[in-house]
This record gives sequence, C-alpha cells and structure tokens, in this order.
Amino acid sequence: MSEIPETMRAISIAEPGPPEVLHTATVATPAPRDGEVLVKVHAAGVNRPDILQRRGLYRVPADASPIPGLEVAGEVVATGPGAMRWAVGDTVMALTHGGGYAEFCRVNEGHCLPVPGTLTPIAAAAVPETFFTVWYNVFMRCNLTAGETFLVHGGSSGIGTTAIQLAKAFGCTVITTARTDAKCRFCEILGADKAINYRNEDWPQVVQDVTDRRGVDVLLDMVAGPYMQKNLESMGLEGRYAIIAFLQGPTAELNMRVVLARRLTITGSTLRPQTIAEKASIASGLQQHVLPLLDSGQVKPIIDSTFALEDAAAAHALMESSRHMGKIVLTLR
Repeated sequence: MSEIPETMRAISIAEPGPPEVLHTATVATPAPRDGEVLVKVHAAGVNRPDILQRRGLYRVPADASPIPGLEVAGEVVATGPGAMRWAVGDTVMALTHGGGYAEFCRVNEGHCLPVPGTLTPIAAAAVPETFFTVWYNVFMRCNLTAGETFLVHGGSSGIGTTAIQLAKAFGCTVITTARTDAKCRFCEILGADKAINYRNEDWPQVVQDVTDRRGVDVLLDMVAGPYMQKNLESMGLEGRYAIIAFLQGPTAELNMRVVLARRLTITGSTLRPQTIAEKASIASGLQQHVLPLLDSGQVKPIIDSTFALEDAAAAHALMESSRHMGKIVLTLR
C-alpha cells in the first residue's frame, strides 16, 4: 500500500436540500483513533438515513463524521492505538459512524466483518447497514424462530430483500408488501411466500387469509403512521412488532385493546446511536450465524445499481424515486 495521502475526495453536503446539494470536496484524510482502523473505501452503500441527513432531518451525532455514508467495503490501510483484530491489507466490510462517501473511512474494529470470498466489493458494501438492522431487530430483539410467520413491509427495499432472505434461511414463512406487481414478483423470487401489492389489494385482509386468521408472529415496519393500527391487528398471539422507521410519519391514533388481548410486544430501535459495544455484539452475531449463509450463497445482498462517488446526487435521486429494487452502491475503484 502506498503512503496514505493527507487529503482525499469525499461527498459534502453544502446545505440541507435536494440531491443537488451533494458535491465532491477535498477534505483531510481521517486518522484512526483508539480501537479503530482506517479503510481505503472500494464501495459504499446508500441508505435512507443518508437521504434524511442530506435534507437536514437526521441529526449527526457529535462524535460522528459529517460526511454521509453508513457502510463501506475496502482494505485496511492503517490501525489505531489498541486495534489488534485486523492487519493492514485485510479486506473488510464495515458499519461506519458516518464518513462512508469518501476515499478513506475510519471505523471501529469491532464493527468490521471479513468479506466472504463469494462477495465482490460492491456486494460487500451493501451488507452492513441492512444486515445489522435486520439481525438486531428481527432475530435478537423479536427472536424470530423456525416455523413462525414473518411480515415485512417494503419487501423490495434493501431492508426488505435482506429480511426476506434471512427469514426464509431460518425456516420461516414470509409475507411482504410492495408497491407494484413487478416488485411483488421480485420479492417472491427472493423467497417470499406471499407478496402483496398494497396499492390494489387489501393487505391486512390478505395477511389474515394467508395465516388462516392466526396473524403473524413477527412484523418489521418501516412505514408506521397509518399502518400502525393495521399492523397491530395483523399480529398473532404473543406477536412481536418492531418499528425501525417512519416513512409515513411517527404518529397515529391507536386502539390498544389488541395489544392486551393478544399479549403483543412492541419494540423499536435505531442503529446509529447505539454504543460501540452494542454494535460489536450485533457484528458478532452476524459473523457466527449469517456470514456462513453469505459465504455459501444461500443469502446475498441484492444490488439494484451502482454509481461513481461523484454521482452521489443521482444515487440519492434514484432512492427517493423508489424505483429501485435492492441496494444502491457508490463505487470508488
């Protein structure tokens, strides 16, 4: 590896606004801190929080990089004090604390995973954010187990495609919703047992029909708002309902009788504010239980499209259009 340059290319947010506020800038190359490694970025995933950050609707933690980007894949080129897990030259995929849309990114060593030999850098960059999120919420918090029925909204999204595949890999029946017939077919090809076009079908009724009116055991919700009451009524006895985003708003008027009658558990989380140790624990679970599935090809990140780093604005525009199916990735090689 050649000497690490003092400056690097990165995407900067000039001011809150539309995709066009993203521009390429020259900034100082970060140095890894205690317990961190510096990764030369080969590819970086694009996620909904990046969109919110660009719009000024997502507060960046004080200790985080202001550069957007929550997941990367690349090569370790330097290690900080106390970092012993990885060596210079190792290839990793990592959950970042911001800073992914850049040539170099510093990340905590415990938030890095080895890249299975079956994955390209582009595919590896599409793993951390969605797989951390799904593993934590669906399997660690909601304890989805074999033989149960699982419902995820937005099945053709990065989160949705990951959730469908993991739930099927662990022996569950999977129901999902999507906005077009093409997206529904796409979800069923990935393994969904039933994909419901929410624009022309009464999805709560279909859920009841598919489950013989028993309802689902675990539900992963990115929509919230008007979906929340319908979600509660779609749950079965001892059901677990996980909320991870509010695409249709964080508020709703709810009749909570069903929560008591069916002994439901409602949970929610965001990934970025969690402690270093909590994220490392999620990474450990992924390495033990999910990396073998990625290595064998039984589960894989689904890539919709790639853009050069300099075209980050076009990548954001595509995500906001909701035309994509799977992940959008920025490339730097």
